[in-house]
Amino acid sequence: MKLLLTSVEQGLIFGILAMGVFITYKILDMADLSVEGTFPFGAFLFAKFISLGINPILSTLLACLFGSLAGLLTTLLFTQLKIRPILAGILTMTILYSVNLKINGRSNIPLFDYDSVFDLGSTLLVLIIIALLVKVLLDLFLKTETGYLLIATGDNEALVKSLGENCNKYKLIGLMIANGLVALSGALMAQHQGFVDITMGASIIVVALASIIIGDTIKKKSSLLKSTTRVIIGAIIYKIIGGIAIDLGLNPDDLKAVNAFIVIAFIAYNNVALDLFKFNGKGGGVKNVTNTQPVQELQQRY
Repeated sequence: MKLLLTSVEQGLIFGILAMGVFITYKILDMADLSVEGTFPFGAFLFAKFISLGINPILSTLLACLFGSLAGLLTTLLFTQLKIRPILAGILTMTILYSVNLKINGRSNIPLFDYDSVFDLGSTLLVLIIIALLVKVLLDLFLKTETGYLLIATGDNEALVKSLGENCNKYKLIGLMIANGLVALSGALMAQHQGFVDITMGASIIVVALASIIIGDTIKKKSSLLKSTTRVIIGAIIYKIIGGIAIDLGLNPDDLKAVNAFIVIAFIAYNNVALDLFKFNGKGGGVKNVTNTQPVQELQQRY
């Protein structure tokens, strides 16, 4: 029971991470690998702020705010210096590795002697409230005009340009929000596990992508479930699967390989199911967006 509870709690934390990656991966259709630097960046920032005597709630919010600057750096690299987005993300991740070590001067920082946001009440309840708050705010943002244009930028840049808008502006907004959420997730994970470690961002992009992919299998055609909701559910399912694997005696050293196989299995399931769906003549997936399609119609997909 304790293992299940821990898995759900970590699933909620990774659900926030996955919502950030969802913006870049699903909405902007961009591979942002800076996530593996931003996640521990948020954790190290929290450790720094809390060690300075700042309130844990404010420390968490500041970690989220400063974490968004990683998205700013990545955007500047590929918009101003014309570096490919995937390489720009890798460069940002590499820079953040050194920055993370400089923030506190150590690669591992215990936090057991400091307050955390979980002192406010039940850890599970606090995480549910935070995850739902992030989800609601993100959903509301995507319904705004800026949100519509952010979605349109990832789906059809020609449409956005035809409206006289600058696509780079919305890429910047999307990447900053995404990295802010990833840093928030890192700060929460630091408080949940009671320490910060320089390696905590390793392969974290796989966790986020797995959560998104698993979420995609859950009533994808249902209008009742928002994409953000499916992402959170996917993260919880992913962590529960990992928890069960360890409980059954899996060597923790093999967990990363198992995580990769989980992603492969769900991708294969999605692809095979989609092929069968098309073969049976029951549908053809999401319609392509044309330049004449209203921007508002794009938002309905998210």
